Amino acid sequence: MTETRSVLIADDEPLARERIRRLVDAIPGYRVCGEAVDGDSTLRQVAELEPDILLLDIRMPGMDGMEAASRLSQLPNPPALIFCTAYDHYAIQAFDVQAIAYLLKPVRREALADALARAGRVNRVQLQMLNGQSGHQVEQLAVRTHRGTVLIDLSEILYCEADQKYVTIHHTRGDTVCDYTLKELENSYPEFLLRTHRHTLVGVRFIEGLRRTPDGHNLIHLKENRGELPVSRRHASSVRQWLQEHQPG
Repeated sequence: MTETRSVLIADDEPLARERIRRLVDAIPGYRVCGEAVDGDSTLRQVAELEPDILLLDIRMPGMDGMEAASRLSQLPNPPALIFCTAYDHYAIQAFDVQAIAYLLKPVRREALADALARAGRVNRVQLQMLNGQSGHQVEQLAVRTHRGTVLIDLSEILYCEADQKYVTIHHTRGDTVCDYTLKELENSYPEFLLRTHRHTLVGVRFIEGLRRTPDGHNLIHLKENRGELPVSRRHASSVRQWLQEHQPG
């Protein structure tokens, strides 16, 4: 039987809380356990109800959502945090308090369902790691999409593929189109992404091996039956070197 996860809604606008409640109620596996109207009541409700997930507005009277989130991030067992706001310019700050997602109002049902599913896959031990309490910082990539700004764990990236002016990030939760270039991603995250082709970066966690086809082409094999990707002649030697350095035997 699937566990039902509890959700706390924090928003100072009654109509906004009502709409989000209806959206949550329509998504199987989640239930609204309470509502808060400002930062102070959010902290009280989190302490009293211990929700699994917090849907948090930012602009609220008194203590705003960002300050409340900052305080909650210091807890040993914080709820998974999803911002729901009408303002997109707080996104970078949202990542500082380890938000799972940043959704813009009016929140769409599909975007909320996706965010809730991602929050549900982050257990409390992982949340503590996200908040630096285990001494390990999980690396995440912030991507702005039409659904709002989302976070992708770099360790979940299968590969990044360039197609004309956009790059598609293929990860364990699906595909996300971003406006980063492959060069930017390669330079920023060399410990997570390996160049295998002019159009492709591969997530190193999923690299299983390299094979040569009868007609002389190289293919990189991905773990967990994730398929194979072509390796260009130009990058074949660097891929082999990476395999020698990182694979046992």
